[in-house]
Amino acid sequence: MGKLYLAKQKIFKESGDLFGYELLFRDSEYNSAEIANNMKATSQVILNTLTNLNMDELLGKRGTAFINVDEKMLLSGIIDMLDNKRFVLEMLETIELSENVIQKIKYYHRRGFMIAVDDFDCSTEMIKKFAPLIKHIHIFKIDVLAFQAENFKPVIEKLKSIGIRLLAEKIETREAYQKYKSLGFDLFQGYYLHKPEVVEADGYKEVAYLAILHLIKLIKNDEETVKIEMFIKQKADLSYKLIKFLNNQVAFTTPVESMTQVITLLGRDRLLRWLMVYLYSEISTNPASKTLLHFAIRRAEIMEEEAQYRDKEKAYLAGMFSLLGAVFNANVKELMQHVKMDRDITNLVVDKKGKFAQTLLKIEKAEKEYLKKLVVDNFDKFSTVDIIDLLEKTDIETESGY
Repeated sequence: MGKLYLAKQKIFKESGDLFGYELLFRDSEYNSAEIANNMKATSQVILNTLTNLNMDELLGKRGTAFINVDEKMLLSGIIDMLDNKRFVLEMLETIELSENVIQKIKYYHRRGFMIAVDDFDCSTEMIKKFAPLIKHIHIFKIDVLAFQAENFKPVIEKLKSIGIRLLAEKIETREAYQKYKSLGFDLFQGYYLHKPEVVEADGYKEVAYLAILHLIKLIKNDEETVKIEMFIKQKADLSYKLIKFLNNQVAFTTPVESMTQVITLLGRDRLLRWLMVYLYSEISTNPASKTLLHFAIRRAEIMEEEAQYRDKEKAYLAGMFSLLGAVFNANVKELMQHVKMDRDITNLVVDKKGKFAQTLLKIEKAEKEYLKKLVVDNFDKFSTVDIIDLLEKTDIETESGY
């Protein structure tokens, strides 16, 4: 199982109490990072935070996290999946402020996100750059090792006068900490106060299927939309791909503002079907998952077609679930314990019994005939070792005296 990494560094209030954390991309356990692409790095941080780690354990019950964003990240739609109460959008000082980017920042400000600027150096150039957004910025992070001294005091006084918080970053000594406290800074970050801690998470594809199965369970149990929304928002890759799926499927002009809106526009039946496809195509580690997905969809369509009207949705899900064990190389009975599906679906998937069993057995027979012909037509392409290995795995006795 692969490992994913990020680091978190504490940010403190003037009182010494914890304000939040900055989350930083890391590519190893050694607290280092080679960042060739800002969007990729931030996406990795978001993915790790929301998909692989427990937010409350990482940040505390009410903790906030600063994450770096550039123009590509702001325009990508990825931020739409974040909780505005838990994330601060920290604009890189190198961000390109096109009109589209400016409008997007204002949009996220209206959504309730706290907006920060990283590495503000008090230079005339940087003041002019961020002037169009001054009413929408909550925090300026000032690198105390790299600011322009001649502009420092008047700029700081002006920012303080309009209610903007100042964060002194790269505080590396006690003297620096005392100095910037006396100058009226509100927040503090640096090695003197806290060195970044590396956090490690297991590779998400191997464990994420349990989360998706749990989400399917929430939908099948007809839980409140707000509960479903909160669960989806904790899964970064899922949220992003779901929004992309909605954009591709539904014609609408209003920008997506919440996961509730996504769920409502899609409808729960379509959301369930999409989640099943997502399990096969995105979460599975089986190299044959794409082919298994085609077979599962075909099973689902035939079972839906042959089921009575009131059972059609149930029959479709039963068909999709019928190959889930193969996709994850796992015991299907254990998988089904995570979702506790309808008894008719469970009976079919686990024991091939119940009202849908006859249809499934007919489908399996047709599949075997199709695969038999496929193997015979392509038999010369198989090696002897491949065939022997397959026979051994299926406990078919072989003798060398052919």
